Amino acid sequence: MVNTLFLPELREMLAESNDSDLAEFCTALHPVRTAEFMEGLTASEAWQVLQHAEVALRAEIFSYLEEERQLEILEQEDPQRLAELVAEMPSDDRVDLIHELEDDRANEILPLLPEAERRDIMRLKSHAEETAGALMTTDFVRLSASLTVREALDDLSRQAEDHETIYYLYVVDEDHQLRGVVSGRQLIAAMGKPNTTMGELMDTDIVTVQIDEDQESVAEKVERYNLLAIPVVDEGRVLMGIITHDDVIDVLRDELTEDVQRIAAVAPLDEGYLRENILTLTWKRGIWLTVLFFAAMLTMLLLRHYDTELEKYIWLAWFIPLVISSGGNTGSQSATLVITALTSGDVKVGDWRTVAIREVMMGVLLGGSLGMIGYLFALFVAPSPYAAITIPITVLLVISSGAIAGGLLPLLFRRLELDPALMSNPFVAGIVDILGIMIYINVARIVLSGAVE
Repeated sequence: MVNTLFLPELREMLAESNDSDLAEFCTALHPVRTAEFMEGLTASEAWQVLQHAEVALRAEIFSYLEEERQLEILEQEDPQRLAELVAEMPSDDRVDLIHELEDDRANEILPLLPEAERRDIMRLKSHAEETAGALMTTDFVRLSASLTVREALDDLSRQAEDHETIYYLYVVDEDHQLRGVVSGRQLIAAMGKPNTTMGELMDTDIVTVQIDEDQESVAEKVERYNLLAIPVVDEGRVLMGIITHDDVIDVLRDELTEDVQRIAAVAPLDEGYLRENILTLTWKRGIWLTVLFFAAMLTMLLLRHYDTELEKYIWLAWFIPLVISSGGNTGSQSATLVITALTSGDVKVGDWRTVAIREVMMGVLLGGSLGMIGYLFALFVAPSPYAAITIPITVLLVISSGAIAGGLLPLLFRRLELDPALMSNPFVAGIVDILGIMIYINVARIVLSGAVE
């Protein structure tokens, strides 16, 4: 939601080149609020306002602008001034932005950066997308095990402004191998013993992630151990960087968004819904709709195969929507619950027997209850009460089948190392539709062959 409260005043300040008021605007509020009040400005106007803040503050305010606005600014403003801004940004954030820029524009900005920052960007860009290496920042505090508490505090006071977080202080040896970690709280608590070394103070039982580890696995570890940051190491246990909790929150949000989109049978969007190109959005929705369309065609062909029974017992056709929807809806419920439980870690692949038992029990309870309701309706249209039992038996079997399919198919996909969210609700419903028709007609054949007309 665009906050328009200060827009006329900001534009008036810009028109009048009111430097003092613009500088006060940049410094008076928290950078988040400053960025919010700038949302209604054009990219060019926002950049003009940012020029009235010191470079460090300018970079902080810039980081809270929407990504689309950030990219607009980077694409059109003076490369030299932009390089000053990018150099002040956290290493992981600037890599993400540079990665989104057109190559020609990125090649204009990169040579203008200080050599250390340029090397850092190129190193981080070399890691595969959605891995710990692509997610990490190199702005963190390293300490030697031989440093005393007093020396560490002195060192920390010099490093603090240049690093993203000082919650955890990482202890390394001469080869930069990770040996331990000291929390900021531990260091402050040890101020009464200033000659204690980091080696004596550090905790050696450290949770780490590998540099090529998937970002979803990283997020799970941070969540499980309730960490503010997690170190990233290579195969030789050399400390390469850290991943902070704010980046993990972004990962969780992105993964959740992807899962929801897949559950809805949409290929994950690269951009937001409103920013995605309409043709790309059509393709991402259409590819799965085409698959589901052919699944529906199979249902139609299956019904055609059973047209003799449907012509003979026309009342059976009236209950087809009920049979299909009850099974599909049950399967979708089960799939959603299991996919969510897999994502949160509440369910593992090894729990498949427990999941199967629970889904069978729920299928019997739900199918039995809804089947009785269906039987009451069938009594009004079926040729006899005996013939009407086709409906409750079918509903019981179809709902049970839908529950089992919806519960176990996501587990099968995880076992095959595929995203369980690919087993989307419409996809499960399509499978259960075909299964439901087969169950329905065959139950009808058995029941009605013994019915007295």
